[in-house]
Amino acid sequence: MSRVPAPTPELDEVERTDSAVGPPWMTILHNCDCHTFEEVVRQLMKAIACSEAEGWEIAWQVHNTGKAVVKVGTEAECVNVGNILAEIGLIVTVLQS
Repeated sequence: MSRVPAPTPELDEVERTDSAVGPPWMTILHNCDCHTFEEVVRQLMKAIACSEAEGWEIAWQVHNTGKAVVKVGTEAECVNVGNILAEIGLIVTVLQS
């Protein structure tokens, strides 16, 4: 007769946490030709607390591909980032992934 091992407390905690959080959300920055790279980089630094170099990488990705995911997190975090980016008129979308 085979014994089924008792669940560990750590596993139970992970399962409860995962079900409480739900699917992550994401903030997507879209390309537009109405802002300078410097403006976009400054706003990214403000919105996601990235370095200037990271801001430039994201800005170039948006410029070259049309969009970039700039934040993955809870709905509130992603909406907050989207609102900060939109303060200067950047085009953003917040979606549940």
